Amino acid sequence: MPNEASATTPDSRIASVEARTIRIPLDHVTSFSTRKVSAREYTLVRVRTADGLEGIGFCYSGSRAGVMVTHAVRELFKPLLVGQNALRVEGLWTEMYQDTLLHGRAGSTMRALSILDVALWDRNARAAALPLSQYLGGCAQETVPAYASGGYYLEGKTPAHLGEELAAYVALGFKAVKIKVGRFDPKQEEERIKAAREAIGPDVLLMLDANNAWSDLPTALEYMKRYEPYDPYWIEEPFSPDDIENHAQLAKRTSVPVATGEIEAGRWRHHELLEKRAAMILQTDAAVCGGISEWRRIAAMAAGYGVTICPHWFHDLHVHLVASTPNAGFVEYFADDQVLNFRRLVDTQLSFNQGRLVVPTQPGLGFGFEAKAVEMYALDQWA
Repeated sequence: MPNEASATTPDSRIASVEARTIRIPLDHVTSFSTRKVSAREYTLVRVRTADGLEGIGFCYSGSRAGVMVTHAVRELFKPLLVGQNALRVEGLWTEMYQDTLLHGRAGSTMRALSILDVALWDRNARAAALPLSQYLGGCAQETVPAYASGGYYLEGKTPAHLGEELAAYVALGFKAVKIKVGRFDPKQEEERIKAAREAIGPDVLLMLDANNAWSDLPTALEYMKRYEPYDPYWIEEPFSPDDIENHAQLAKRTSVPVATGEIEAGRWRHHELLEKRAAMILQTDAAVCGGISEWRRIAAMAAGYGVTICPHWFHDLHVHLVASTPNAGFVEYFADDQVLNFRRLVDTQLSFNQGRLVVPTQPGLGFGFEAKAVEMYALDQWA
């Protein structure tokens, strides 16, 4: 006979795992330093336990072929998870990671692992009737710092237009903004940076995102000489994520802190970034690096090096992680749905006040998927 405690404990066995691929066209073709994007694809996940509770996960799965992530959820990880205890998050992470070894320890398979890990944490926080930030041991009170992310390259967008965009973010109360750099020649880029700084004034932080623009150190230094007089807060992803050595060399030669890590996976690669002093700001993304479980390990390791972690993308997820991590800095926030059009799939938007995001107080992540939008943009069915 089960004792009274076990009889009344909710059944946390995983009953079902479902995934779906979403494709949302951008309203306007948008450019980075080296590429253009006309649509974004996302993989959504639902993990349901025998007690009827459900957790959700999600990731950006590229501008095409996002179904690769969805297939990894369905075919690689789903058979492993069904029937397991959802509370055994760390053990399940280890078992899923072992199953990625022959399929790739980064990219689509790690994104699939990441979103399942997020869904498990979300389910368990909902079961505890706690916001995810508090379930993780929250250290923030009611709000966390955020920067307004934008400044993309658009057809016909002049430096003056860029300045107007950034001034609008400042008018909303943001004390920090970010723009894209690296697409044009150094003179044109300096015109953009100058317009940005003049529009926001001297006291607002200005982050620069190169999106892997440069392939050699001399080129990067030529651009940085143009950027440095405008007091950037950081230069983000100056080189390919695999070129850790050049990140380290640039960090030694510029007064601007180097930030990177947004598409890096696993604590081992992050350790190399830290060990080589290739970044003083990590932008680790929980939907990319291995989920919340791995993100927390990386953040703790970064703290030992005195490095701040400012996660990339998905403010709806990362607001909870920044709110529960002592060495976390800013949340990257997108004020509209023109670039991060995942916003269209979310039924509850974050609130902000004077450049700070209000930490959700609802259980788990604090939002769900907007059913009509999911149906509108889905490429396949839940399976």
